[in-house]
Amino acid sequence: MPEHLRRFRANIAALPAGSVRWRIAAGCAIAIMQNGTIRPCGPLDFPAVLGVINDAARAYRGVIPEDCWHDPYMAEGELRAEILAGVEFWGWEREGTLLGVMGMQPVGDVTLIRHAYVADACRRQGIGASLLGFLRGRVRNPLLIGTWAAATWAVRFYRKHGFTVVEPALKNRLLKTYWTVPERQIETSVVLADERWFSENRNFGPR
Repeated sequence: MPEHLRRFRANIAALPAGSVRWRIAAGCAIAIMQNGTIRPCGPLDFPAVLGVINDAARAYRGVIPEDCWHDPYMAEGELRAEILAGVEFWGWEREGTLLGVMGMQPVGDVTLIRHAYVADACRRQGIGASLLGFLRGRVRNPLLIGTWAAATWAVRFYRKHGFTVVEPALKNRLLKTYWTVPERQIETSVVLADERWFSENRNFGPR
């Protein structure tokens, strides 16, 4: 059996009855790419998901405000809390190794893209673009993305893929409405929205 199917079945088998810790929808897709596989992450993937996030987040060191950086960037308890809050993680895997992760979280009338990271050694290989394109195809709601304002590479990436930075006052309102983040993070972040969001919120033009 191919590795991606073996791991997928193992993750489903590991889910306790009535589990809310990992949401793997019945009949969910597994995308076989040219050089990897996109699949839902399950409980057995927790260490790998955490590892990818903290490896990739090292790029923030010395870039985001010093008082916002900590090592590790994400603790185990924080990741568990995000999963419990409804973040559904998908991973990009090659030969049984998770190299990229991206979460999506339905909140009210929008879906948030959360915790999008690619292992440092595998950046600029199209992994993030593949994950983003795949998740966009699964979502009908407008999409919002929050990231550090100083992470200019991330902002460029999302702009390249059709997202637009919203103006600062609206950014603050959106972060307080759809995210649960500290005031300091609100001050130092940006929010990007897709075309669908702007079409449904015509009073707020692209910045």
